Amino acid sequence: MRKLILAVALFIASSTAAPSAARADIGIGIFLFEPTGLDIKLGLGPRTGLDIVLGISDIRGDESYGHVTYLVTPFVARGSGVLVPFRIGIGAAVFGVAENDVGVALRVPFELGFRFRSVDLEIYFEITPRLVFVGDNGDPNRDNAFFDLDAGFGLRFYF
Repeated sequence: MRKLILAVALFIASSTAAPSAARADIGIGIFLFEPTGLDIKLGLGPRTGLDIVLGISDIRGDESYGHVTYLVTPFVARGSGVLVPFRIGIGAAVFGVAENDVGVALRVPFELGFRFRSVDLEIYFEITPRLVFVGDNGDPNRDNAFFDLDAGFGLRFYF
């Protein structure tokens, strides 16, 4: 019985500890350029996460946009005041819902972050090749899948 109580106490203590690079956490912020929107990153494990962005497809704001991406962090550079995670991912995007012309794309982002140790803040940059399966991207003669590129930067506060 003592071992069970000790195990439960250790579990509670470890789950209420301050966030660290190895602990799953939640980040909320904004992503700017292509796409632009509210960014939510849910930590699934020490080196995995789920990134969700809801907003508009570009800075002009003429299309609605949303994506869900599974991210993996293969390595993290560590400095005295900052962690620099490199992330790659795979996900899906849906855009153009407001115009009744829905586009669907497979996305493969490459992300480089700068997560500060003194505050729960991360600034990150992302470039994302994507394969658009559905959607004409403004060209009514385009019926086949095509490649596109998204890029931008974001800011996340972690809880």
